[in-house]
Amino acid sequence: MPQDISFLLLPGFSAIGFMSAVEPLRVANRFRGELYRWHILSADGAPVSASNGISLNAEAAFGDVAQADTVFVVAGFEPLACYTRALGDWLKGLDRAGATLGGIDTGSFVLAEAGLFRQADRLTVHWEALSAFHERYPSLQASQELFEIGTRRITCAGGTASIDMMLDLIARSHGDALASEVSEQFVLSRIRQRSDHQRMEIAARYGVHNPKLIQVIGAMEQHMEDPLAPDELAQEIGVTRRHLERLFCSALKDTPTHFYLQLRLTRARELLQQTDMSITSVCVACGFESPSHFSRTYRARFGASPRRDRSASSRPPGG
Repeated sequence: MPQDISFLLLPGFSAIGFMSAVEPLRVANRFRGELYRWHILSADGAPVSASNGISLNAEAAFGDVAQADTVFVVAGFEPLACYTRALGDWLKGLDRAGATLGGIDTGSFVLAEAGLFRQADRLTVHWEALSAFHERYPSLQASQELFEIGTRRITCAGGTASIDMMLDLIARSHGDALASEVSEQFVLSRIRQRSDHQRMEIAARYGVHNPKLIQVIGAMEQHMEDPLAPDELAQEIGVTRRHLERLFCSALKDTPTHFYLQLRLTRARELLQQTDMSITSVCVACGFESPSHFSRTYRARFGASPRRDRSASSRPPGG
């Protein structure tokens, strides 16, 4: 019997995340017959628009589907904007019936809101929404892996990572040879593993190659809420403060203090645009001493106050 997979598309869903999940199934069927069938669901059974404006027809409303083997929630911008008690109850009902539940892109937010992850579960979400996820669900283990496959929970960062997730699932069910055949149809040089991180490594992201500089930037990214002082950063990589300053000046034409501040302001903007955290809470989460200091530095960086920038933003990241 073919394996049935349902995709619940929420308004503003990531089109590339969805299509990258469906296409490997289509190609697998092309090579081996009808291994998979897929179904598109929406909140009300009506067509649903992706973040790029493309609209897809749905077969049914989620509430009309009483049984399902595997369901992926596909989201993008504002994953909880359409979350309702009815949606949560439907997902919990499927879970009680033994269905496998998954999230693509920011779909993990919906499963988490419904209480469908345990603290021990490993899950992933699009990297740009990761900070918001950690703030809203601090007890859950969200990673930067491309995908996470558990016993009855499957999550994926979206984008082209959906291809890698589906290739892994195809290999588990039908063998590595089929997964490789499908991969070659997409002109992929290799099948990425779960452990491949979503983002470029620090060296590629900032164009730096000095191991100590890479190490200290990593430390900065890990210490946003409790920023390390310049001397502590230098100690972290075993150099003097002056040598640390020379490293930043030579490779990045910046000072460690200013570079660190820009990282924290960028994180603050992500939280403002992706969560309903208060400005004071964002201020604390990004290591600023006071709301007034935070507001001044934020305005200098982005040309608008945190409050104004939040109200002007209409699409949180994640798509």
